[in-house]
Amino acid sequence: MSTYITIDGGTSSTRASLVCDCEIIKTVKLDIGARASIENREKYTGAIKAAIDEIISIRKDTPKRILASGMITCEFGLCNLPHLEAPAGIYELHESMHETVISEISDIPFVFMRGVRVNSDDFDKVDMMRGEETEIMGILKEEYGECIYILPGSHSKIIKVDENGRIAEFSTMLTGEMIASLSQGTILKDAVDLGNSKINDEYLLKGYDYAKEAGINKALFKVRILKNIFGCSNDEVYSFFMGAVLSDEIYYILKDGAESIVLGGKSQIKKAMAIILNKKSDKRIIELDEKAVDYSTSLGMIRIYEYCAN
Repeated sequence: MSTYITIDGGTSSTRASLVCDCEIIKTVKLDIGARASIENREKYTGAIKAAIDEIISIRKDTPKRILASGMITCEFGLCNLPHLEAPAGIYELHESMHETVISEISDIPFVFMRGVRVNSDDFDKVDMMRGEETEIMGILKEEYGECIYILPGSHSKIIKVDENGRIAEFSTMLTGEMIASLSQGTILKDAVDLGNSKINDEYLLKGYDYAKEAGINKALFKVRILKNIFGCSNDEVYSFFMGAVLSDEIYYILKDGAESIVLGGKSQIKKAMAIILNKKSDKRIIELDEKAVDYSTSLGMIRIYEYCAN
């Protein structure tokens, strides 16, 4: 029986999970991330220690390692590790792990996993990630073949995986942050209800098509027109808004020649993206279920750590 604590460390939040035989037993979510360490490192380390102590208290056996990835390895995280250069797969990620004990947090050894970056003379291709590399290793399947993986979220990733299962190249977009900022920090706040709206397929596609034709900027103001002049419902307004915001990212996805697209990430964006992609492309769209998405980062860290162990 293999028992681990996994830590998915973000910029503004952290998730610590107890994983036993690849099943998540308990997760502690923290509203604090690596960014907090810039001003108060003790507060950051203290929150992680408290989460680990809470998890350990429910087990008789001590987890063998604390596996950690994401922004927890950035310059203001717990352990600053340089990125790996792409192409990088499970072998490269395993070989570059860094094990250490952080005594003020726990006597259990930490194993930190590096992010991945693309270096190129072509400015368009240069990019970096921390955390998504472990997520990919958790959802990667040989049967998918050479494909692109889409991980919708605050910083959405469009990731090309080669025939050897290595992260070859990728692009990052601020899709999730755009959705939150535009709906909460602009005049659209009284029109778009993120929490209580459902996808209306017709209006989602209308928003996508209009943004493609007129541009996102103009399409976004039309969201307000739909509400105030046309009297559209919350679902219709929300769906048009989502279609418009996603149009740019989907444009880049469809530019790729891969025949298969695997969709993970946050369900709100994933569902809307799946509807548009199924309607607007002839590619094979694989939409991962919620359990696969929820388990992907923890499972990916364990797969990386245990690689070549058998």
